[in-house]
Amino acid sequence: MQPPHATAEHRWLQRLTGHWTVSSECRMSPDDPPFQCTGTEVVRTLGELWILAEGTGSTPDIGCDSVMTLGYDPEQRAFTGTFVGSKMTHLWLYRGQLSADGQQLILEAEGPDFSGTGTLTTFRDIIQWMNENHRRMTSLVQNPDGQWQHFMTTDYLRQPTAF
Repeated sequence: MQPPHATAEHRWLQRLTGHWTVSSECRMSPDDPPFQCTGTEVVRTLGELWILAEGTGSTPDIGCDSVMTLGYDPEQRAFTGTFVGSKMTHLWLYRGQLSADGQQLILEAEGPDFSGTGTLTTFRDIIQWMNENHRRMTSLVQNPDGQWQHFMTTDYLRQPTAF
C-alpha cells in the first residue's frame, strides 16, 4: 500500500505554518457588548498531511489554551479536523471545503449553543487569507430559525522568523 501524497489542499493548509499574534472581537449575542481577546498561535506541520495549531490567549477575565488539527481526506473530498480548548469540555469535529476562489476554508462543526442548556447546533469557522502574513477567521453560529449569527472575528498576523 502506497502512503498518501500531499495534495493541493494539504499545501493550502501548510501555508498556515508559522508564529502568529492573535486578536479577536467577540459578541456572544447581539445584545451583549463586544469583548476583546489577544494571544499567540504556533502552527506546525505533522508530516505533509496535517497541521497542528496551538494557541494561547486571554480575555479580560480568563486565559484559554487551544489546539486545532486540520487535514484533508481525499477519499471524503473534505477537510477534516478537531478543536479543543482548555475552558470547554466539547470536542469539536470539523468538516469543510475551500471556497471556489481558494481564498477561504469553510469549516463546520456541531457544538453546544450559547443557551447553556446543552442543545447542539451548527457552527461555521471561515478562514480567509487577507495576504500571506494576515489571515482572518470569522465565526458564526446557526440560530434555531436557520439564520447565521456572526459572533467572533479573529485576525492572525504572521511574526517574522528569527534567524
